[in-house]
Amino acid sequence: MKYHTYVLFGAPGSGKGTQGRSLGSIPRFFHCACGDVFRTLDTRTKVGRAFLEFSSKGQLVPDEITVELWRAHIDAAVEAHEFKPDIDVLVLDGIPRNVGQAKIMDSLIDVQKVFHLSCPNRDALFARLKKRALKDNRLDDANEEVIKRRLQTYETESKPVLDHYRDRVQVVDATEPPAKVLFHILGTVANGNHEPAAV
Repeated sequence: MKYHTYVLFGAPGSGKGTQGRSLGSIPRFFHCACGDVFRTLDTRTKVGRAFLEFSSKGQLVPDEITVELWRAHIDAAVEAHEFKPDIDVLVLDGIPRNVGQAKIMDSLIDVQKVFHLSCPNRDALFARLKKRALKDNRLDDANEEVIKRRLQTYETESKPVLDHYRDRVQVVDATEPPAKVLFHILGTVANGNHEPAAV
């Protein structure tokens, strides 16, 4: 059974986590943030150890391992009756992060819509990321070089995912207040409006 899914997509600082948490608080939506998957990682499992082996050396974790970890997290949520796939919609944030992951996940998720939280103004993203890093006390993330690198990685590795789902992409202006962004997303979901939009 493929999971009925909405994907929140955008550059770092575009508000994916904020929108994901908001949607996840509404009945019949289950929010899964990839960052949470890694933070709650069980390193005693085979896939957990494999993830640690790559990440501890600062190497990129292979897509298969990343998706396997995500799948284990979702399976656990189903088992715990937190996520009921027969009646709940899955809301993803932070995964798939590249085309390789998207292709592997095609057999697992039925993507209804990709909400592209668009923020072409890189200065605004810079300011958001710095503010968030200081607020969360993630001082290394406030470093301008780190932010530049993350935005560059998004452009080269993540953005092509939009092409993979091109007929299901809905562009949302991420520079608007979070409540307005949520309003746009919910409007599309409630209307069952699955018309493709220009990327």
